[in-house]
Amino acid sequence: MLVKENTNPLDPVAGIDEAGRGSLAGPVIAAAVVLHPNRDIDGLRDSKKLNPDRRKRLYEEITSKAVYWGIGRASAGEIDELNIHHATLLAMTRAWEAMPIRVGKVLGDGLYCPEVAASCKAVVKGDQTVPVISAASILAKVTRDEEMLGYHATYPEYGFDQHKGYPTAGHLAALHDHGPCDLHRKSYRPVRYARQIESGDSKRPGASPRPCAKPVPIP
Repeated sequence: MLVKENTNPLDPVAGIDEAGRGSLAGPVIAAAVVLHPNRDIDGLRDSKKLNPDRRKRLYEEITSKAVYWGIGRASAGEIDELNIHHATLLAMTRAWEAMPIRVGKVLGDGLYCPEVAASCKAVVKGDQTVPVISAASILAKVTRDEEMLGYHATYPEYGFDQHKGYPTAGHLAALHDHGPCDLHRKSYRPVRYARQIESGDSKRPGASPRPCAKPVPIP
């Protein structure tokens, strides 16, 4: 059941959520959004429960109707350096900072709040129960999926258009066959394993990960 958050225009609430925690490659991306109290958006729910076409339509509606919104990210390198938990919180902080107005109340999905100069409450399964968090989850998911499609255009051998970096059988097979690129998270076990195979490959002694293309921004 969706629980309506405070929609007082004089006391706005931002929702924050992320996408990409479980991926083997690419950034973790977070979104922060403040919905307009008088501009209803039907169909808000956890982005993972929506098909791609519906997510994209809701993305367009959210970005056109929201009062404020912002996107933050933490790179694969930052994930390896900080770990995925702290990198996710960093991406959430950056999303909040990316909004043109940094509101004083924040609702975040999950168990932990990002470091923001605001009153913050973490809501377990908030992307399923709180519309403003659902909206943030949709913005984060669509943004990240579009970036991964951009990577696929240059490196089709990894199949990023299909799995968006998640550990599907096809992605694991591509890691085995081609080794990781700079987009891959080197601290994740399947990627570490692929690097070990690559370094021991007599056909490619001393092979190193190849650079990936820069993300393609959403128009």
